[in-house]
Amino acid sequence: MNPASLFILAFAMSTDAFAASVGKGAALRRTRFPEALRIGAIFGTVEAITPVIGWAIGLAATRFVSEWDHWIAFVLLGALGAHMIWEGFKPVPVEADDGNAPERKSGWLLALTALATSIDAMAVGVTLAFTDVNIVVAAAAIGLATMLMVTVGIMLGRAIGSLIGKRAEIVGGLVLIGIGFTVLYEHLVARVA
Repeated sequence: MNPASLFILAFAMSTDAFAASVGKGAALRRTRFPEALRIGAIFGTVEAITPVIGWAIGLAATRFVSEWDHWIAFVLLGALGAHMIWEGFKPVPVEADDGNAPERKSGWLLALTALATSIDAMAVGVTLAFTDVNIVVAAAAIGLATMLMVTVGIMLGRAIGSLIGKRAEIVGGLVLIGIGFTVLYEHLVARVA
C-alpha cells in the first residue's frame, strides 16, 4: 500500500468517529480545546488498537484464504463502505436541549463510544493482513487521523451540527469502496502481467 493510499485510508477510517464527535461537540455547553483533545486522544487510541487486532486475526487466516484474499478485502471494504454510506443517509435523532448538557464525559463511556465507531477499523485491519503494509505505521496513521478529526469535530460541533458529520460518513464510505476496488484491480492486473 503506497503512502497516499495509507493517508486516504487513515482519514476514511476516522470519518465515523468524526461524525460521532460532531454530535458530542454539539451536546457540550462550552467546548474547550483540552476536553476536545482528551476525547480525541481516547478515540485515536482505540482506533489505533482495533486495526492491529483485526490484522492479527487476518494474519492467522491468511494461509487458509491466500487465494481469495483480494476478493475478501474487496467485499469487506465494499460492505463497510456501503454501511457507512447507509448510516450517513439515516436521519439524526433530534435531542432535547435542556441546558444541562454535561461538561465532561466519562472516560469509560468515551472509550465504549470509540470502540463502537472503530469496529470498521478492526475489519479493515483484517484486510490489511492480505496487503503489503506495515501494520504499525497503518495503525499509527489511523490513530493520529482519528485523534485529529475527533478533536476538530468536537470543536466544530456547535457550529456545524450533524449536517457535516453525516456527509463525512458518506464520503468515508465512498473512499472505502474505492480502496476495495483498487485492491482488487491491483491484484487482478498483477496476476495478468
